[in-house]
Amino acid sequence: MMIDPLTLTLFIPLFGAIGAFVFPRVASAIGLASVLVTVGAVAALARDILAQSEVTIALGGWEPPLGISLRADGLSVAMLAMTGVVGLLVSIGAFDSLKDARQRQYFWPLWLLLLTGMNGVYLSTDIFNLYVMIEVIALAAVGLTVLSGTKAALRAGLEYMYASILGALLFLLGVGFVYLQIGRLDFAGLIAAEPTGAMSAALALMVVGLLLKTALFPLHFWLPAAHANATAPASALLSGLVVKAALYIFLRLTTYMPLPDEILVTLVGALGAGAVLWGGIQAFRAERLKMLVAWSTVVQIGLIFIAFARAGQVGLTESWKAAALLILAHGVAKAAMFLSAGRIKDEIGHDIIRDLDRSEIRPTLAQFTFALAAISLIGLPPSLGFIGKWSLLEGAMAAGYWHWVVVTMIGTLMSVAYFSRVFAGFLRFDRMRGEIAEHKGWALADIAPLTLAISAISLGLMAAPILSFIELGYPFGARP
Repeated sequence: MMIDPLTLTLFIPLFGAIGAFVFPRVASAIGLASVLVTVGAVAALARDILAQSEVTIALGGWEPPLGISLRADGLSVAMLAMTGVVGLLVSIGAFDSLKDARQRQYFWPLWLLLLTGMNGVYLSTDIFNLYVMIEVIALAAVGLTVLSGTKAALRAGLEYMYASILGALLFLLGVGFVYLQIGRLDFAGLIAAEPTGAMSAALALMVVGLLLKTALFPLHFWLPAAHANATAPASALLSGLVVKAALYIFLRLTTYMPLPDEILVTLVGALGAGAVLWGGIQAFRAERLKMLVAWSTVVQIGLIFIAFARAGQVGLTESWKAAALLILAHGVAKAAMFLSAGRIKDEIGHDIIRDLDRSEIRPTLAQFTFALAAISLIGLPPSLGFIGKWSLLEGAMAAGYWHWVVVTMIGTLMSVAYFSRVFAGFLRFDRMRGEIAEHKGWALADIAPLTLAISAISLGLMAAPILSFIELGYPFGARP
């Protein structure tokens, strides 16, 4: 009997993580093979979604609320595809960029465990399973954060662990409140539940927990150090993929348990605005390249929440599309940017921004890749980031929410400013003290970020079919 692709998408990376841990000498081969098979399963699942709009499977034949079911629709498969393809390219880059044997040994089981949790989030249909999966993600993400073994990484990993534990505890308390009120935890039960004070309290607990895990301002304290001090492949996974899981859960949860008041939607947008402004200031002040990229993640997260709130409570039925486009665009572009920043650091020997133009070696391909990724993150055409940002602005203007337009434009100008600091270092040669050395040539680790950066640009030309696909299966409609 052939196993369906939906089940394979969840269990192949899990078994791969176990195999990579048990057989560390062949962990790289097991890891890459597992990711390849997972991407193939996602492709088969996408074909099924195009034919059926949605796919649902009850594990063991037990239907909710007693059993566990997995469900895929257009948006969840788009997230699976982004996770799989970005993860595959990061895996290819890790072959060349991870020189230390200990790092290679532990990277693969941690990364595959992370992939298991990510895929589980996108396929889960009840909030307790979501809690389990975000804990799996947190366990692997903290391990990836400290993989470099430096004191700064260990300190950042400890902060990340504390924030993750607190966020998970708040989410679990909310799950408990929901079960006490309605006696079930599946999405169908959430839709049918009557809005009460206890359900609003449960939603508040879960939302705060998710905001902590997404590092939305002012709960962002753990993110910059964690992302900046990890190895380049780990940073790409943490920034490009991990924070997307909590963002996705937030979108799902606030659909099945809508925010009860317009003020709360505005508050979410205001926190996003704070992230855009504060993150932009800190990115402009950053002294290291990877720290600047990490702070720009704070900015992009804020922008996604502004997209969510762009047209108020009434506009939520359409605003999720703008948020989803920005999530996909950020996932691809930010992974490319962290990988290229890692290549620049490896070639030059440091990532101090003010001294980028003093190096005798110019890693031109990595610099070009960084610039391409920045085009999408700034929101310049024809990138997918531009399409997502335009959708945000269009919805805000149509609803008369001009304050979100102003914040978005200010954030765009700030992103141009702090990325220009880096571009100046790439292009200036007047402070050189010697001859420019011949570049050592391209490496395997250059392929992954360049492919991702080109994808971040070219996906903007496919925005219409992407939008049509993510709408399949009523991802945020009247039924789960």
